[in-house]
Amino acid sequence: MTKSSLLTPVLIGGSLILLINFAMRASFGVFQIPVAADFGWPRAEFSLAIAIQNLAWGIGQPIFGALAERWGDRWAIILGAILYSAGLVLTAFATTPLGIQALEVMVGFGIAGTGFGVILAVVGRAASDENRSLALGIATAAGSAGQVFGAPVAEVLLGFYAWQTVFIIFGVVVLSTMAFLPMLGGGRPASPSALEESMGSVLRRAFRDPSYLMIFVGFFSCGYQLGFITAHFPAMITEMCGPISPSGMLADLGITTTSALGAIAISLIGLANIGGSIMAGWLGKRYTKKYLLAGIYAMRTIAAAAFILSPITPGSVIVFSLVMGGLWLATVPLTSGLVAYIYGLRYMGTLYGFVFLSHQIGSFLGVWLGGTLYDATGDYQLVWWIGVGVGAFSALIHLPVREAPMRMAAPA
Repeated sequence: MTKSSLLTPVLIGGSLILLINFAMRASFGVFQIPVAADFGWPRAEFSLAIAIQNLAWGIGQPIFGALAERWGDRWAIILGAILYSAGLVLTAFATTPLGIQALEVMVGFGIAGTGFGVILAVVGRAASDENRSLALGIATAAGSAGQVFGAPVAEVLLGFYAWQTVFIIFGVVVLSTMAFLPMLGGGRPASPSALEESMGSVLRRAFRDPSYLMIFVGFFSCGYQLGFITAHFPAMITEMCGPISPSGMLADLGITTTSALGAIAISLIGLANIGGSIMAGWLGKRYTKKYLLAGIYAMRTIAAAAFILSPITPGSVIVFSLVMGGLWLATVPLTSGLVAYIYGLRYMGTLYGFVFLSHQIGSFLGVWLGGTLYDATGDYQLVWWIGVGVGAFSALIHLPVREAPMRMAAPA
C-alpha cells in the first residue's frame, strides 16, 4: 500500500477531532488546585467531578457507538461536540461541588461523542485490512498530540484569566471539531455479509465469549492509571517533587516551579505517546496483539513501582513521564484492533464502546480514590500502589485471550 492510501481524509479528519478532544480533557488536572483554592474545597470535591466525567464518558461510549451505527457518524459527533462545549461553558458558572459534578456528566457524554469509540470505528472501517492497525495507531497518537499542548496552554491561560474564563474558551474551541466533519464522508461502508447479523446478536455472542470479558476486565487498569495521572499527577508533582535548581536546564527553559513542571509532565506524556501509539499500531499488524498488550501493562507496572520507590526529583519526573508516555495510549490501537479482528467491523464502535466502559470505570476509581485517599492520608502513595497492582493484573489476564476471528452466526 502507498502512503496516500494510509493518510486518507477520514484518517486526517478523525485525527484532528481527537486532537482537539484530548487537548481539552487532558488539561483538567491543571485546574485541581485553582478550583479548590477559589472555593476553599477539599481536593476530593473537584476530583469527584473529574471522576464523574470519566464515568459518564465510559457510559456514553457504547451509546454513541450505537448512535453512530444507527444514525451515522456525523450526527453522533455533532451531538457530542454540542454537549462537550455546553458542559464546559456551564461549568464556568457553577458555584457548588454538586453543580460542577452534575455538569461533568454532560462533559463526559460530549467527550464520548467526539472520542475514541466513534472516531476509531470510522477510521477502522475506512482503512484497508493491511493498514488498519497502523491507522488506528496514528489516530490514537493524534489524541496524544492534543495532550502535548492542552495542559501547558491551560497553565498559561490561567496566568492571565480566571479558571472560569479558560473553561469558556475551551468550550468554544471544542465546537471547532465540527469543521472537520466533511472529511469523514469517505469511509467504506460495511460489507453485505457484515450486515447479516444484528447488533443484539453480536453483543450477546461477545458477552458470552471469555476472551471479550478478559479484554473488558483488562482495560480497567489502563483507565485507572491514566485517570489518576491525568487528574492528579500535576498536583502530586507540585507538592511532592524536589525543588528545581535555579541554575539547571529546566530553569533555563523557563520551568522554575514544580507547578509548571506538573503541567509539562502531562505534555511530555502526550509527546512520548505520539511515537508509542504509532509504534503500537505498527507492531499490532505484525505480532500477536494480546502479547503486546500484556507486555505494555507489565512495563507500566515496573515503571510505576520504580518511580514511587525512588526519590521524586525533577529528573525522575521527566524520565517517568517519557517512559509512561511511550506506553500511555499504546493500548488503544491494540485493544480496538483486537476487538475489530475478533468480532468484525460492523459493530466495532459499540463493542469497543463497552470495553471502553471498563476503562472509564477504572478511570473513575483512579480519579476519585486519588482525591479521597489524598484527603485521608495527606499523600498519593496508597492510590499509586493500587495502580501498580491492577497493572500487574491486566498484564496477566490478557494472556489467555483467544486471538482469532469469531465465526458469524448464521442469519435467522
